[in-house]
Amino acid sequence: MRTANYIPILEDAGIRPTSTRLLIYDAISRMTDTFSLTSLENELQSIDKSVIFRTLTLFHDHHLIHSVDDGSGSHKFCLCHNHGHCSSEEAHCHFYCEKCHKTYCLNEDAIPPVRIPEGFVAYKVNYIVKGVCAECARKKQP
Repeated sequence: MRTANYIPILEDAGIRPTSTRLLIYDAISRMTDTFSLTSLENELQSIDKSVIFRTLTLFHDHHLIHSVDDGSGSHKFCLCHNHGHCSSEEAHCHFYCEKCHKTYCLNEDAIPPVRIPEGFVAYKVNYIVKGVCAECARKKQP
C-alpha cells in the first residue's frame, strides 16, 4: 500500500501525517506479527531511533498500535487492525517462542472472558501462550 493511503488513518486518529510518520506506519503495517523498537530500527535505518520511539509512543497513545507484554522484558507492539477503533472484545492472544524469542499474533483467537471479582477494575489483559514455534520445532528434529 502506498504511504498516501495512510493519511486518512493518521488524520482520523488525530495525528498529523508527516512523511516520517507515514514511513513508520507503512513499515508497521507490513509486519505480520508483533514488533519492537529494534525491529523497526533495523527496517528503517534512515530514521533516527529517537524519532521512531517518539512515533511509536504517539501511535500507542492514539490506539493505532497496542503494546504486548510477552514476559520477555522486551517491549513489543502489534498493529491495531481497526485503526484505533478496537473494542476490548477484539483483543487477541499471542504466542511467545521460548527458543527464538519471537512473539506471534494469534489473530483468530480472542482473549477469553475473565470474571473479575466485584470491586476490581481491569484496564488491560495480556494472554500469552508460551512454547516453541513451528520453525524452531522443525529445527530441533534430526
